[in-house]
Amino acid sequence: MNRRVEFLFDYGSPFSYLASLQIEGFAKRNGAIVAYTPILLGAVLKAAGNVSPMTVPAKARYMTIELQRWAQRYDVAFKSNPHPFMSNTLRLMRGAVAAQQLGVFPPYHRAVFRAVWADAQDLGNDAVLHGVLERAGVPTADLIAAAERQDVKDRLRHNTDEAVRRGVFGAPTFFVGDEMFWGNDRFDFVEQALRSLA
Repeated sequence: MNRRVEFLFDYGSPFSYLASLQIEGFAKRNGAIVAYTPILLGAVLKAAGNVSPMTVPAKARYMTIELQRWAQRYDVAFKSNPHPFMSNTLRLMRGAVAAQQLGVFPPYHRAVFRAVWADAQDLGNDAVLHGVLERAGVPTADLIAAAERQDVKDRLRHNTDEAVRRGVFGAPTFFVGDEMFWGNDRFDFVEQALRSLA
């Protein structure tokens, strides 16, 4: 049986960013493949009756500390992103689906996560977004056009609806078969689940 871990993410999730920087090495160590599934976290939260921890003052303060702890543990760059587009990542998530369909997902994915959470750039600004994608070697005009296609919009909606159906309530979420794991700090359990497939 193939070892496969599904990674559900949203670019607005800082813990998804941290998990994304680990998952390729994690998969390689475990002889697994990663299936990247873009979802719209805001819609998942709403459907699950959940809210962003940043809307709860005590959680927001603690989360700020935790993010720095994890960034230090992973030895990666991290900056909070203050820009308004963070409240609605729909365009970026449609871009992820379009990038998958165009075969340019890896450079798109890495560039967007880095721009949002390492460089704190305003990807709601078209010129900034285009510059990030162009520097990453992504065919920007093609991707922007593809992100507006109905099949791309439908795929993101399907991913999100299916995530809700499977019990997802936040990001990052991982699946190994039907087993669900939520959070950047669940890699040990994901590894156990992968090993059980051997």
